[in-house]
Amino acid sequence: MAAIADGNLTLVDWTKLHNPDGKPAKVAKMLSKTDQILDDVVHVEANGTTHHVTTVETKLPEVYWRQFNQGIPDSKGTHAQVEEGIGMMETRSRVDKRLVRIGGNKEALMMRAAQQKVSAMRNEMASTLFYGNSAATAAKFMGFAPRYSSLSAGNAANIIDAGGTSSDNTSIWLVAWGDDSVFCTFPKGSVAGLEMEDLGEVAVDVYNAAGTATTGRMQAYEQVWNWDAGLVVADWRQVARICNIDVSDLVGLTGKQTPIGATSYTTILKKMLTAYYRIENKDGVRLAFYMNKTAHEGLSSIAMEKSTSVLRIEEGFSQFGTPRTFTTFMGIPIRECDSIINAEERITA
Repeated sequence: MAAIADGNLTLVDWTKLHNPDGKPAKVAKMLSKTDQILDDVVHVEANGTTHHVTTVETKLPEVYWRQFNQGIPDSKGTHAQVEEGIGMMETRSRVDKRLVRIGGNKEALMMRAAQQKVSAMRNEMASTLFYGNSAATAAKFMGFAPRYSSLSAGNAANIIDAGGTSSDNTSIWLVAWGDDSVFCTFPKGSVAGLEMEDLGEVAVDVYNAAGTATTGRMQAYEQVWNWDAGLVVADWRQVARICNIDVSDLVGLTGKQTPIGATSYTTILKKMLTAYYRIENKDGVRLAFYMNKTAHEGLSSIAMEKSTSVLRIEEGFSQFGTPRTFTTFMGIPIRECDSIINAEERITA
């Protein structure tokens, strides 16, 4: 029960979204984050409406050497089924019918009203991909970080310690997206990604600022935005996490993050090389490194200062045709993800 002043477009809001001539204004998206992981995600339709069940190998069958006239015993592999939940994210946007009459362009005004909420949904989805924890918040799906959170776990081989000991740590992730490795699901029979339903004109209750009591009703145009998704890591060997990266060391290229060529064995490039070789299957998948702007800045500094062919700053074309530079490591693209924080606690055993 959002208050009208908080959850719906007011006349003041409408004025801010328009130029003095009444035409829609261009809005600077100051709060939107860069989360390029959303452009890489492979989507697979779930085999259920609220969950996806994956069958994984737990033991291969025995095989034997034999001689003539000798028999061999029967053997079989074993499997286990893992159920992955699907989270449902939703928001609504409303515009007073009278405001639409003033604005004149219903579609443009409705889209303006929804822009911030859509940006917030993108930010939340990216953050949940990394840090979502269904054990703490049942409505969310399980992200990468809770799955790769202990240096003594069964998947510890793919959790690479960069040596940071303070609380200003970050992580770099390498993910091999694919239909049989790592993918996002959407409910069976629905659609992948962000979906909008136009509810048309509706009568809605208006609440006071505290959201505790109704102050009346109004006619409004309403849209509901949904994004249902889950994360499946069918093979844990297809994800690698470089954790405990000391942010101040990486920015200054000092301490444990002294560039390659020094005596330090915890330099970030060596850890990225380790992550690359921890990925079990590199064929038929979409590989990408993910890190926030701080880590990306540190790597870009290394790329400019050091002559090495494995870390490169290259020029390419974006989907809009505008030339842009991007960084690769051993030919694998490096993506910026602001949802990866710089205040991770140290990952230990």
